[in-house]
Amino acid sequence: QENTPTDINEEEYGYSLSIVDAKVPPLIQFEKVLPARCMPQAPTSSSYRFICNPRLSSEDSLLFPWSLAGVVLVANWQDGSSHSSYFRGDGVFVEIPLADVRAPSAALGRLAQQYFELGIEHILLGFDHLLFVVGLMLLLGTTGSTARYLKTITAFTLAHSVTLAAASLGFVSIPSGPVEILIALSIILLAREALFARRAQFSLSYHYPWGVAFVFGLIHGLGFASALGNLGLNPGDIPVALLFFNIGVEVGQLVIILACLLLAPPLLAAVNRVGVTRLLGSPEHAALVAMNALAYLLGGIATYWLVERLPSLWV
Repeated sequence: QENTPTDINEEEYGYSLSIVDAKVPPLIQFEKVLPARCMPQAPTSSSYRFICNPRLSSEDSLLFPWSLAGVVLVANWQDGSSHSSYFRGDGVFVEIPLADVRAPSAALGRLAQQYFELGIEHILLGFDHLLFVVGLMLLLGTTGSTARYLKTITAFTLAHSVTLAAASLGFVSIPSGPVEILIALSIILLAREALFARRAQFSLSYHYPWGVAFVFGLIHGLGFASALGNLGLNPGDIPVALLFFNIGVEVGQLVIILACLLLAPPLLAAVNRVGVTRLLGSPEHAALVAMNALAYLLGGIATYWLVERLPSLWV
């Protein structure tokens, strides 16, 4: 279960005792214990309890030998207050320095930093979201002006912010399986539009790329919310986590857009230097062929994801 976060709960009792509860993904294969017709009901987990006497202090660290993506620690203080923090794993251990969660003044800043970094990481390492933004740039590159770029990217940002907030706050609940399928399908459709929009100038994507970005952005926002929800957030931390995770996503998105804009000219110049322009007749034709090839690549990768994710509808 390397990619699944877990929950850890620490509670103080008086001045001499701490109790730590840890909940992790199941460690046994239930299908080997029960008849085939018996299906485990999600969520399933294994729980552990540790009693610390004297209680844990700021000098202590929790070191869990779990190959998990990360853990969310919820600390309940003796005065009735609570605080949660997310800690990444390194693939072998998850270390939690308690000094990082015991200073209330630093807790909010650390929480904001953690979820800001997670937002950047999610869009840069979540390749389906990354490819969708690249697909948007392809679509705009064939039809666009600066105003169209701004309107389209703003529409995508607004849309995924709406569904990210709605799903994280519990107003919308859709299983992750169908959402992941729709995300793959959105990339396929976007790649198709990048190929054919300029040929069929009556298409919606040609005249209203911002509308296409908004509709698909609603779907991608549900994907962002699924990633955030899997962390097991403390309800009191949701506003801060949601805000800074979303800001991180936007920063990551801007990094992708700037990279596309900065890399496109030198790449096309390199194409011209190797003689492709002479073969294809003009720089414009060479650029068109390069963009078409990239659109086919995006569509091919997304088709693979679609086929891979379809079985989740029946699991």
